[in-house]
Amino acid sequence: MYTVRQLRNALRLCITPALNWRFHHVTPQFVEDLRSVVGDSNVSTAMTVREHHGRDESMHSCQPPDVVVWPQNVEQVSRMANLCFTHNVAIIPFGTGTGLEGGVNALKGGVCFNMTNMDKVLNVNTEDFHVTVEPGVTRKSLNTYLRDSGLWFPVDPGADASLCGMAATSASGTNAVRYGTMRDNVINLEVVLSDGRVLDTAGKDRRFRKTSAGYNLTNLFVGSEGTLGIITRATLRLYGVPEATVAAVCAFPNIQAAVDSTVQILQCGIPIARIEFLDDVMVNACNKFNGLNYSILPTLFLEFHGTEAAVKEQLKQTGEIIQLNGGSDFTWAREQEERNRLWTARHNAFYAALALRPGCQAYSTDVCVPISQLPRIIVDTKEDLLQSRLTGPIAGHVGDGNFHCIMVLDLNDKAEVHKVKEFTDRLARRALSLNGTCTGEHGIGIGKRKLLREEVGEVGIDVMKQIKATLDPKNLMNPGKVI
Repeated sequence: MYTVRQLRNALRLCITPALNWRFHHVTPQFVEDLRSVVGDSNVSTAMTVREHHGRDESMHSCQPPDVVVWPQNVEQVSRMANLCFTHNVAIIPFGTGTGLEGGVNALKGGVCFNMTNMDKVLNVNTEDFHVTVEPGVTRKSLNTYLRDSGLWFPVDPGADASLCGMAATSASGTNAVRYGTMRDNVINLEVVLSDGRVLDTAGKDRRFRKTSAGYNLTNLFVGSEGTLGIITRATLRLYGVPEATVAAVCAFPNIQAAVDSTVQILQCGIPIARIEFLDDVMVNACNKFNGLNYSILPTLFLEFHGTEAAVKEQLKQTGEIIQLNGGSDFTWAREQEERNRLWTARHNAFYAALALRPGCQAYSTDVCVPISQLPRIIVDTKEDLLQSRLTGPIAGHVGDGNFHCIMVLDLNDKAEVHKVKEFTDRLARRALSLNGTCTGEHGIGIGKRKLLREEVGEVGIDVMKQIKATLDPKNLMNPGKVI
């Protein structure tokens, strides 16, 4: 019999060759080989283009790829992936660059696959409530396409991210409390593996609502952050557009009252569609940035979906809970234009926070805990921010236990950068101590690899490395991320 330690060591020996594989530099001949696949106009080695593709919305410094390519179809992706595999060149998938954990930074150089030219909606099935899209389709463009169908795709991370990029990071957003995250809404994926093979994770053209057939390969790739393959097609769940939609805003005397209301609304089984929390600092920033005049207090933004009668009942029940917790009367937004204005303010929270300190950089970190632990962690985090004298407005999808601190800092101030790093690590470990996760939707990317190890343990990391080594034996797919 082997001990656990012996098994771990044996596993590490199996994985080491993949993790230590030597990357080769991109040569002029290799660039010409890429051009022969996609054409001259779809390959660029210009520094400005490479730098644009070498960073996302995070605070991680730019690390550009050696070359950027724009494939037009899955066959081209497959051929170029095989070229990279043959020549030991790293591959970095790129969607819209709206990630928040350095997921597109080219740590080992290599080829950036910009997927935006593959932007077709391939199939909408209104009877089965599903759609198949290419990786260049964004959530806003999909819902515009669906406008007259009576259907919509509800996962809304705020940014107009690409849907396949959202699948790669297991994105979430304001509607997750009712409609779930990307992990709940992806039916099938077409993925190009590191050696160019094309995998359909649920079988070619399968689009069932449920299955018990074999391993769940689809969810293996959802949240893999480009480290296991390039997603070139996604089949997604759709939902009927609700008959009635009403949004509301209410303020509270303190954070505890606002978050207690959230927990009680969920415990009562009210099928609320959105419930978003903003602390007083975030409300003040949104007021200034968007020209609003909400009370500068801890605030909930809510939205209700359903029939007219159902929405009326939801509003009544929610209003009673809010009053019991000392909340203000609702400010209503019934018309589409009013609701758009309200949710635009929420989605602009990142830029509103950034405007609090012009010339500084913002870093949005997120954690997720069981909803019963929300009051405790948000109150403790607010106290930590005040004691640390850091600028970090809080906003979050509290309906599913997920919230963000948008840290605004001067990257030239090394002491402040260090302080922010210490704070965000404390926040993540506070979430872990409450049986939560170090990231609810942003992903691991570059900065949270150590925290992932603390979250899933050594055996969990070893198994992830074994999966990685099997699917990507040369460690070419987005190397340096996640594990």
